[in-house]
Amino acid sequence: MEYRGVHLPSGREVFHFGPIQGTNNIGEFLAIVHGLALMKQKGIRMPIYSDSVSGMAWVRNRKAKTTLPYSEETAKALDLVRRAECWLRQNAIEVPVLKWNTEEWGEIPADFGRKK
Repeated sequence: MEYRGVHLPSGREVFHFGPIQGTNNIGEFLAIVHGLALMKQKGIRMPIYSDSVSGMAWVRNRKAKTTLPYSEETAKALDLVRRAECWLRQNAIEVPVLKWNTEEWGEIPADFGRKK
């Protein structure tokens, strides 16, 4: 699993994390929370787009519904999930988190071009 954030107007990669052992849904969730935290830290207010219904629901509910089993290999991802959930409980979501319209706009720029 890996994720990144891309500034849509410029196409510039703003952050990138991974790869580590995890799931796509965890990566989508962490990318949204990473973006929210970074924008709050820098005082930036602009929408975050995601193509992940699950990741967006987990953020909205402030709880990741992952079934990833704990192991030595997954410990880092699950610790990041725990930390992201804690951040969400302690911080207001101050910008819109919007669904990326893949059918109309094509693949979301933050993806890595690996979808088949």
